[in-house]
Amino acid sequence: MTKDLARQNELKPMALCEPCQGIQRNWRKAPGHAELVQRGNRKEDRETGSVTITRYVCDRCGTAWEYENDKGNQKAGWSVVGR
Repeated sequence: MTKDLARQNELKPMALCEPCQGIQRNWRKAPGHAELVQRGNRKEDRETGSVTITRYVCDRCGTAWEYENDKGNQKAGWSVVGR
């Protein structure tokens, strides 16, 4: 792959598959979908305590997601983090 082609692919907007489009972002306890594959997790410290952030990748479209499980923050939850 040439550098120009790689750069063009990098600049293309991400195309989420239909199941990924249906994920409700930034809402704790919102479900993901069946084609998300867990890729690991980490702990982060917040003012309210430690939270777990789990990384997923969609098998269909390749979108990388993180799910933040912060019981003190209802607006935590799913967020897109790239490809």
